[in-house]
Formats: sequence, C-alpha cells, structure tokens
Amino acid sequence: MPHDRQITRQMRDCIQECLDCHAICVETIAHCLGLGGEHASPDHIALLEDCAQICQTSADFILRGSERHTETCRVCADICERCAQDCERMARGDETMTRCAEVCRRCAESCSSIAGALVH
Repeated sequence: MPHDRQITRQMRDCIQECLDCHAICVETIAHCLGLGGEHASPDHIALLEDCAQICQTSADFILRGSERHTETCRVCADICERCAQDCERMARGDETMTRCAEVCRRCAESCSSIAGALVH
C-alpha cells in the first residue's frame, strides 16, 4: 500500500481489533499463570504470547502502510483463531478465558477480511 493512500475504515477497525486482542492476550497470560495447571502449560502460554505479538505486529504493518500488511493479517487470523479455540476449550465458565476467546475470534475475522483469506 503506497503511503499516499488513506487508511480505510475497515483497516482502522482491524487495527483496533488487533490492539484489543494484544491487550487481552497479555492480560490472559498473567491470569493463566496465576491459575496454574493446564492454563499455565508452556504450549498455551506460548500461543497467547504469539497471538499478542502478531496482533501488535499486524496493527503496526497496517498503520505504517506496509505493502506486506495482508500477509501479516493472514498469519494473525490463523494464530488468533487457534488461540480462541484453546482459550474456549479451557474456559469452563472462566470470564477471562471466555473474553479472550471472543476477542481473539473477532480479531481473526477482521484480519481475515483484510487478508482476503478464510479462517478455518
């Protein structure tokens, strides 16, 4: 995307979804470490960390007009969907886990739309 182009409303919405997802994943890491057990498993924590980081990166790529933003959004959609599934699986009525799954899923849908990809 050349720098002379405006950021569209769809892009602005995606940026916000990414920033919200980054925040909830960082918050959920602390929550999960406090819960211990399967919530604090290395695989789950790594997925939350990956999700937080790719969301921040995707937002940055869109904001600075990178021509590669659709690529980061495609990866972001995939990781967010995986994170949503993992948090949903562990939620069992836990409000933080449920909220994380919901925010991750919204971000996956938004990034998928930007990337022109289908989330599986």
